[in-house]
Amino acid sequence: MAQIITMSRFSKITLAENDPVKSVIQNVRTILRTPKFTVPLYREFGVDTSFVDTPITVVSPIIYAEIREAIEEFEPRCTVTGISFEIDPLNPGRLLPTVEVEINV
Repeated sequence: MAQIITMSRFSKITLAENDPVKSVIQNVRTILRTPKFTVPLYREFGVDTSFVDTPITVVSPIIYAEIREAIEEFEPRCTVTGISFEIDPLNPGRLLPTVEVEINV
């Protein structure tokens, strides 16, 4: 089942989510919103943000690979089938990823 996950809007976090599809979507959003090295005792969790302030044209393939690797490592119930980016209209220097995943539950 393909799902498109956008970062342009926030969503409510539900602890102990019973619906597996909603759980996967929530976990992917959490991975995307968590900078690597910020979770105590789980430093590798999240997406590396060391490329901040790098030009958008240079950083897009780096972010693509980083997002794909983080989701593959921390959410094995889905497979990334595509990633695209849009520029945040409120903050032109910020990229907002849209991730398409195939959920395997």
